[in-house]
Amino acid sequence: MKKYLALNLLLILFFTLGCKNRKNPAAINDNTNDSSSYVHFNDASAWLPTWTKNNVVIVHTISEPDNLHPTNGNTSIRAELLLYTQMTLVQTDLRNPGLRSGLCKALPVVSQDGLQFTYELREEPLWDDQSRLTVEDIVFTIKANKCPLVQNPSAKPYWGNVKDILADSVNDRKFTVVMREPYIQNVAFWSDFPIMQRKFYDPQNILSKFSYDDMDKNAEKISADTQLQQWALQFNDQKYGFDPAFQNGLGMYKVEKWETGQSITLVKKPNHWTKSSTNYFEKGLPEKIIYKINRDAASTFLEIKSQVMDASAYASVKTLLDLQSDSSFNKNFNSRFIDTYGYTYVAMNMKPDGVSHRKLFDDVRVRKAMAMLAPIDDMIRIVNKGLNKRITGPVSLLKKEYNALPLIKLDITHAQKLLEEAGWKDSDGDNVREKLIDGKKVNFEFDFNYLTTQAEWKDMADIICEGLNAGGVKAIAVPLDPAAFFGKARDHDFDMMMGSWATNSLAEDFTQVWHTTSWTSHGSNYPGFGDAKSDSLIDKIKVTMDDAQRLSMVKNLQQMIYDEQPYIFLYALVRRNIIHKRWGNAEMYYDRPGLLYNNLKLLKGVITNDEVTN
Repeated sequence: MKKYLALNLLLILFFTLGCKNRKNPAAINDNTNDSSSYVHFNDASAWLPTWTKNNVVIVHTISEPDNLHPTNGNTSIRAELLLYTQMTLVQTDLRNPGLRSGLCKALPVVSQDGLQFTYELREEPLWDDQSRLTVEDIVFTIKANKCPLVQNPSAKPYWGNVKDILADSVNDRKFTVVMREPYIQNVAFWSDFPIMQRKFYDPQNILSKFSYDDMDKNAEKISADTQLQQWALQFNDQKYGFDPAFQNGLGMYKVEKWETGQSITLVKKPNHWTKSSTNYFEKGLPEKIIYKINRDAASTFLEIKSQVMDASAYASVKTLLDLQSDSSFNKNFNSRFIDTYGYTYVAMNMKPDGVSHRKLFDDVRVRKAMAMLAPIDDMIRIVNKGLNKRITGPVSLLKKEYNALPLIKLDITHAQKLLEEAGWKDSDGDNVREKLIDGKKVNFEFDFNYLTTQAEWKDMADIICEGLNAGGVKAIAVPLDPAAFFGKARDHDFDMMMGSWATNSLAEDFTQVWHTTSWTSHGSNYPGFGDAKSDSLIDKIKVTMDDAQRLSMVKNLQQMIYDEQPYIFLYALVRRNIIHKRWGNAEMYYDRPGLLYNNLKLLKGVITNDEVTN
């Protein structure tokens, strides 16, 4: 799932580089309480004179979200910000792997056949206009996400299983979600989708005209409806993603200011309905949370060391290692490398159109050769100081489902042999292989897209390009900002690209990233992997409730992906977490987003009535 879903996404995504957690004195402070899913830091026993008393958390980030629209977005930083401005029906429990209730009073009562899930909404949640959250808002949220005209293709698969909602005849806070079939994420998928206010986004109640079956089975017909087209045109408008005046949610914070390329400021809502909550997800202790964008490693080092910034999960490996060697940093900050469920990859376009993108990677022998030419171990050693752990597939090393397949080793000779067998030869001696394709001579030359969000992406891309070039393959590193990068990925407008995926601890639905429907719908199956056999396996995995059976299936899927080599799998991700010691309640999580800033309590200085230790 997009999982955070961990959209489980929450596709989720993409900007984290990291290193493997090491037991060294600098990386792990001695005032921690560790569990299997998070690390809790004891509050500082003394207030140092250099610490500011400002009750504002300054957070370092390397990118800004693609938008803050409640449905139409993909980036992981977007999902993180929505944690503070929006709320979900259920939540991923960061302290105890699994789920916890969110806007509902408790996790649902499940029918014997596993198809009906009965929820009851809490009484407290109020929208910004002080009206109460209702079942009508749940219905609207489902229909808006299902609507074929809403621009959320990556999320559509997670709503397809919702068949109906039955309102309780006695209790207007109660409702039953009816699913079409059993599904491993029939409850968990709610953790990644904000609940939306019907009156705000659909004041004329246009979506009430259309049934769930209309959304699922008559998409083409209803897409021609003039009223629905007008509603969707408004709902998809960028103002709902960028203009603070048009953002609405149940969260404790709202966007006060968004300075493009510089910062996003969240301000606590006064007298919010969560002010008495004991849920660590619902605290609003800092008056403001300011995300400050800084992609320069040297500048980031100075801003953190000088205490301009309070926290980060995005500092480079080198930056954090350098900081940890500084005694003043360790006096002022808690820091640690924390394992995550994500990974980095290089994707190859398996289904090029032959016009905009030539048929370079449609042969599995070529894709395997690319994996053998990529100097992954050298890249890890040089860029991330040898601290990362390599992977062989799309399942986290932290999960029992991980299939420990043999690592593909650097083997230039074998790679050259595979390229020769596939018809790619250097007949003119210019160190670039060529081949006749559809009667035309084609050089093995292509663009290799990477993100501009952090310096390591460029370093990694350069090393990989150098390795591929050694095999007679000319790869040209092309830096792209996130919007252009993901736009090209979704439109299959690339030859080779490098990115990362973030998932979570829950059971995974592989539809979003690996099912062929996620290629045809311009979802997240960027390379075009899959066939009827792999689709069938993915479809079975997501409806298999027995853990042992599903584990075997997931391992089989990893083998299929391994055999087809749509990705060059690089390494498992680890966050580089930093929190200033002036903040209490400091915790670092294995699950996304790694850090929660709303629950940080200023230890000395501006104290408000809301600042209650959880």
